[in-house]
Amino acid sequence: MSDQRPWLAQYPAGIPANIDTSAYPTLKALLADAMQKHAKKPAFMCMGASLSYSELDAKSTAFGAYLHYRGLQPGEAVALMMPNLLQYPIALHGVLKAGLVIVNTNPLYTPREMKHQFTDANCKAVIIAENFASNLEQIIGETDIKTVITTSIGELLGFVKGGITNFVVRKVKKMVPAYNLPGAVNFKKALSEGAKYKLPEFEGKPEDTIALQYTGGTTGVSKGAMLTNSNLVANALQSKAWMTQKLQEGGDECMLCPLPLYHIFAFTVNSVAIFAHGICNVLITNPRDLSTINDAFKDNKIAGMTGVNTLFNGLVNNAGFKKLDFRHLKITVGGGMAVQRPVAEAWQKLTGVPLSEGYGLTETSPSACMNPLNENMRIGYIGIPLPNTDMRCWNEEEDRIATTEERGEIHIKGPQVMKGYLNRPEATAEVMTADGWLKTGDIGMMTADGFFKIVDRKKDMILVSGFNVFPNEVEDVMAAHPKILECAAVGIPSDKSGEVVKLFVVKKDKSLKEDEVIAYARENLTGYKVPKAVEFREDLPKSNVGKILRRHLREKVN
Repeated sequence: MSDQRPWLAQYPAGIPANIDTSAYPTLKALLADAMQKHAKKPAFMCMGASLSYSELDAKSTAFGAYLHYRGLQPGEAVALMMPNLLQYPIALHGVLKAGLVIVNTNPLYTPREMKHQFTDANCKAVIIAENFASNLEQIIGETDIKTVITTSIGELLGFVKGGITNFVVRKVKKMVPAYNLPGAVNFKKALSEGAKYKLPEFEGKPEDTIALQYTGGTTGVSKGAMLTNSNLVANALQSKAWMTQKLQEGGDECMLCPLPLYHIFAFTVNSVAIFAHGICNVLITNPRDLSTINDAFKDNKIAGMTGVNTLFNGLVNNAGFKKLDFRHLKITVGGGMAVQRPVAEAWQKLTGVPLSEGYGLTETSPSACMNPLNENMRIGYIGIPLPNTDMRCWNEEEDRIATTEERGEIHIKGPQVMKGYLNRPEATAEVMTADGWLKTGDIGMMTADGFFKIVDRKKDMILVSGFNVFPNEVEDVMAAHPKILECAAVGIPSDKSGEVVKLFVVKKDKSLKEDEVIAYARENLTGYKVPKAVEFREDLPKSNVGKILRRHLREKVN
């Protein structure tokens, strides 16, 4: 096997090829160990407020007790739907302590998207930022959710700052539409009520599903990837081991977290791996406001940062960011989408720190492959497999491993690979081989010395700023427009977001205009899924059996 794993020779000094990923039986145990080791240190900072490891421990225990008091039973699903706030880690830890299952939910989802995820996961409770509660009101009656906990942006920022923040958000910016959710309680009320009760100890097992992370997979139907205790513990320890190249465990440095914690990248890397490493996460609530990132660099010893290509590109072109002091910065990791060479080069020139690209999927918890955090980092490559991880490029036509001169579908095997898709055995069988390999749908190549590179996609997935957009979903929604006869969605290049959605439309009603198409999409799809370009056609290219050939449409625009 060693001759098929040439990447082992590229491992940085001190990083083992295999680590003990069974050191903790559950994610709760891993997090509890970190809270005990680093009790007095700050764990999370957000908008000037902080939360220590011990404070997080106490508040999350109270929160978990409240959920138990409300009748939630171990194994039931709880949706977390908020931007980066101190409330998120409290809710996350509380859910785990109560033996419940985390369902991370994008707060920008439309009511239709929320309903699908909540009903598919059979959520019994939701913790939601009040900004999005009006959408929940529209569909809650069609779900099994009985416990609703709302929170405001300023709720944990202190009396004065929190009050000012909420006034601006609610009254000045008018970002909280009116809503009516009878029986809902606010976050502080849940904490105070929970503090009155004792939380029973719930013993989990390594194979228990503790997170349902939704993804389109390879078919476009949003599915819950079942991530177990062992999956998330393994990936946290794999990532933690990789970070020891640059970051001292329990140091006084900070890790900047501008990516949303509900996204699998920040969820595992920041809220689990960085947390377990004893390093404070500085949460950015609105990363589109680059001034908040600039302020975070000024106010903290930022030693590391995770992000996506579009964010790094925006920063290197921001006048304020260019003036910052980067002497504490040691690690910058790009994921979620391809890191472009000009962006990586501009980042290193400005900060003096390489922008190391990594690779993974929701189905791999997510990290599978990472560039070395040293001079061996290669721009344009996704790096080498993490400890305990095998990867291969597979020649499907000849059913064998591809040579270094050939392209092949990237397959991944390791302890971080999901259990499967919730209630979808057929979809699981499509992507998982009998001997445990996950078929990613990405086409890649491996160099003779073990570095991997993505060269194409087997699937039709569109990648917009690190978020998956699947043509089937866009097409299903848009086909319901009364004036559309047929439609097809493809990805087209974008300097800003990597790709954007383009929709090809055959009219049913000749009066249909582009602005009508866009307006309908905005009503029914999250912003990053909305087509940015619309092209009307007399017909769409089809196969002999009538399947629309998206590949032909992509070839016309790329």
